[in-house]
Amino acid sequence: MSISEHPMPLTGHARAIVKSLLLNGPQSRSDLAATLELSPGSLTRLSRPLIDTGYIIEHPTLDQPTGIGRPSVPLNFNHDRFRFIGVKLTKTHAYAALTLADSRIEHLITRTLDIPTVDNAVATITELVEELTAKSPVPIHALGVALGAHVANYRTITHADHLGWDEVPLSELLEQSTGLPTYVENDIVAHTESTHWFGEGRETDDFALFTLGAGIGYGLVTHGQAVTSPEAGYSLLSHFPLRTEGLSSRMEHLATLTGVPNTKLLRVECGHEACATAMLTLGALEQRASKLLGRTVTFSQLIGLAQAGDPVASAIADASGYALGTLLAAITNLTMPTRIVLGGEAVLLAEVAATSMHDGLHDNRDPRSTDPELRLQNPDLALWTQGAAVVAVHTSLVGRT
Repeated sequence: MSISEHPMPLTGHARAIVKSLLLNGPQSRSDLAATLELSPGSLTRLSRPLIDTGYIIEHPTLDQPTGIGRPSVPLNFNHDRFRFIGVKLTKTHAYAALTLADSRIEHLITRTLDIPTVDNAVATITELVEELTAKSPVPIHALGVALGAHVANYRTITHADHLGWDEVPLSELLEQSTGLPTYVENDIVAHTESTHWFGEGRETDDFALFTLGAGIGYGLVTHGQAVTSPEAGYSLLSHFPLRTEGLSSRMEHLATLTGVPNTKLLRVECGHEACATAMLTLGALEQRASKLLGRTVTFSQLIGLAQAGDPVASAIADASGYALGTLLAAITNLTMPTRIVLGGEAVLLAEVAATSMHDGLHDNRDPRSTDPELRLQNPDLALWTQGAAVVAVHTSLVGRT
C-alpha cells in the first residue's frame, strides 16, 4: 500500500469518538455520549460514518438484557482493521514489534546493529518491517521509530549523540525504503505516551515517568496531557546533582569497606560527582562495581551479589538506591505527581535497594507530605517498541491537536 492510500488522521468529533473507544474499550452509546458531551442523536449521526468505514464496530455482549424495546449495542474500536509497527533503535540493536492500535504486541523480533550508521539502520529497519508485514493479517497503517535523540516534527533526527547522527531525515529515508508513513520520536517521549495511554499511567491524570538504564529519562503527564518541550530529547535530568549528607555517609561507608577514596567513588566518565548519570546509569554502576570488586561485573551480577548479601555490592546498591530516592523526592517536590512510574534496564535497583530508596525519598521531603505511588515497569528494552507504535497510532490515526 502506498503512502497516498493511507487515510489522513481523524479530526473533530470523529477523533474524539475513536480515541475514547481506543483508550477506554467498549462503551454504551449513552456512556460515550455523556463522556463526549454529545446528545444521543448527535452521537448516532457522528458514529455512523465511522462504522461504515470500519474505524469502529458495534460490539454486542452476551449479557444484554432482554425485554421491551431495542437493547443498546455498545461501540468498540475495530482492532481487526489496523496494524502498526514500532521500532526501538539503540546503538547496538533494533527491536521491532507488530502491534494492534492499543500497543498489544503480536510479534516481536530483534536484529543486531553491527555498525550504527544511518544506512545500516535504515536497511535493518526495512528488513524488520518486511518480515513483520508478512506476518500481519491486514496492511500496515504506519511505522513508528523511537530512539535516544532530539527529534524535530516527528521526522528529523537533529542530534543523536550516542549514534553520532546529526540532521538525519530518518522519516523520509524510511518512507522511501518501506512505503509506509513513518513517524520518529525521542524514546522517552514515546515511552511516556505509551505509559500514559496503555501502561502504568493509564488510570491517573498526573504521573511522572523516570527511567534508569544506559541513560536517564524523564517524562511528565499533568491534567491528562503529556508535558512537551522542544528540549525533551536532551535528557535534561542526566546530570541532576544528588550529593546530600545521606548519600555522602553511604559513600564513606563504601570507602571504608574497600579502601578506595570517596572522591574516586563518586566520579565517573561524565566528570560530575554524584549526578544522576554517575549514580544511576548502567555504565556507572558497572564501572563502580568492577573497580571495587576487582573484576568485570555486569549490572545483573551486581544485583545478584547484592541480593546474596555481598557487603560491597550491597553498599553500592544502597548508595545508588538512596540517590534514586533523592531524585524521586526532587521530582515530587517540583512537579507534585501523585504517581511515579519507574522503568528502564536498571529498574531492579528500586527493588533491591527499596529501603535506602525510601530513605532518600523521605529525607528530602517534608515529613507531612504524602509519598507518591510508585510503580515499576518491566525492564525488557524490547517492550519500548510499544511507545514507538503509539507515536504512529497517535500521529497517523487519531491525530494530534
